[in-house]
Amino acid sequence: MTKSVNHWIGGKTVEGASGNWGPVTDPATGEVTTKVALASVEEVDAAVSAAREAYATWGTSSLAQRTAVLFRYRALLDAHRDDIAALITAEHGKVHSDALGEVARGLEIVELACGITVQLKGELSTQVSSRVDVAAIRQPLGVVAGITPFNFPAMVPMWMFPLAIACGNTFVLKPSEKDPSAANLLAELAAEAGLPDGVLNVVHGDKVAVDALLAHPDVAAVSFVGSTPIARYIHTTASANGKRVQALGGAKNHMLVLPDADLDAAADAAVSAAYGSAGERCMAISAVVAVGAVGDELVEKIRQRAEKIKIGPGNDPTSEMGPLITRAHRDKVASYVTGAAAQGAEVVLDGTGYTVDGFEDGHWIGLSLLDKVSTDSDAYRDEIFGPVLCVLRAETYEEGVALINASPFGNGTAIFTRDGGAARRFQLEIEAGMVGVNVPIPVPVGYHSFGGWKDSLFGDHHIYGNDGVHFYTRGKVVTTRWPDPADAPAGVDLGFPRNH
Repeated sequence: MTKSVNHWIGGKTVEGASGNWGPVTDPATGEVTTKVALASVEEVDAAVSAAREAYATWGTSSLAQRTAVLFRYRALLDAHRDDIAALITAEHGKVHSDALGEVARGLEIVELACGITVQLKGELSTQVSSRVDVAAIRQPLGVVAGITPFNFPAMVPMWMFPLAIACGNTFVLKPSEKDPSAANLLAELAAEAGLPDGVLNVVHGDKVAVDALLAHPDVAAVSFVGSTPIARYIHTTASANGKRVQALGGAKNHMLVLPDADLDAAADAAVSAAYGSAGERCMAISAVVAVGAVGDELVEKIRQRAEKIKIGPGNDPTSEMGPLITRAHRDKVASYVTGAAAQGAEVVLDGTGYTVDGFEDGHWIGLSLLDKVSTDSDAYRDEIFGPVLCVLRAETYEEGVALINASPFGNGTAIFTRDGGAARRFQLEIEAGMVGVNVPIPVPVGYHSFGGWKDSLFGDHHIYGNDGVHFYTRGKVVTTRWPDPADAPAGVDLGFPRNH
């Protein structure tokens, strides 16, 4: 029986009224298991209206009240880790351990939000002039929106709304319509924790819902994570409508392997970073740049490890990688592998024919490894978002860095070396927002901010950490002069003793 996923507006489930529904499939079987309501402009307006009404009291609530709710919310999320992860696996397809890891990384930001009192402290300067003080404070924006991708249906929303509501804003979340159920559970648990009705709303939909949020006059800011073309569109459209925007786009993350690197460690890292979560993550390593003579040995070590990865349904505890999110995406990923040889690459592993016994209709693809890839090939230029790893060759460190810096993307990158001097140079010379040294996926911890450079970020603020707090608040400076009571006019008694 197909279940229905509806909106969460004003603290309760609201059935979809547009008449439009989207299919949600189980990627392991290809079966449509769920239908999700696709919101009309009027339904988006209802969600924004609920958030605007809630802001009247939540925006002026005490920090103690907000953090008390968030502490209870953190406890409920912890208790329901498996439930959230199970929904992710059922609709996204990633293995249960990956899904649990996603929930854990989202919880980091909830924990950061629990300590928001420190982040929201202001500044005070006294006696800047005679009897003049200056204070700087931060205040919430109002109603803010988040538009989140399919690849992390719980983590990315938790990168946004906990900080936003901790800062005193109210929130409208538009999650991916491909795997919507986790978002509703997050909202239901927030209500159970005592979050007032309307502070967090979930409205499902497609481009109609997105455009309605971007144009809505009561939405003050928009957070987005997704592909670069859509990030650019979100930034351009929302900015034109006077909104603050942080739009995180796509990536082509490189891993530079120097001749002195521990090749076993580098190969282990390449396999986990390229093929984990089936490569459907914006921080996946999709290009390894082998420097000098290490290329052949490194490729062989990666091949040996990749061939041992067990692919199967995400709810099978023995599976190490699950299927891709949809059949169309699976076919698109496969097309890069089938066309690679014609563009000069050596196909070391071809996963396009992979299937799983008993699950033949699932969205399966095996691990693919492409060697000696050229920088003008489609497999290198495009964000594939699947389990395809390209290996490029460079003669020197300088050539490798130049190759990476020529990419239009600048999300994350890594270097593998034993040389501290080379690693230090790399940190300073590479043009990317997040850098790993012998760390393949340098996603910052919650109290630092996540974000890239160039075509990987549109807007001025990275997500979560200090940047997240600044994004969801605006500064105000108050300059004050008070007369001294001793200077009060004669006949006015303010209760202060006078010296005669």
